[in-house]
Amino acid sequence: MSMKRTNVYADPADLALIKEAAKRRGISEAEIIRQGIHLAAMANRVWDEPLFSRTFEGAGRTLSRDEVRDAVADGVTGEAGTTA
Repeated sequence: MSMKRTNVYADPADLALIKEAAKRRGISEAEIIRQGIHLAAMANRVWDEPLFSRTFEGAGRTLSRDEVRDAVADGVTGEAGTTA
């Protein structure tokens, strides 16, 4: 993987924590920072596709606990009543 160099300003206390974590884990401080950048990038990503593309038919109201239990049971046993 090719990487690009960049400069950032960081709080000295954060850098001390990174130094300590890198030593404890036996990896470089740069690797800890790269992991943090990746986590931040993924947490702020805007997805092109919706998380769920399927839509489900419903009653148009919040189901009761028994209705949810029955729907889950039907899904587990299959609509024909066979065991999964």
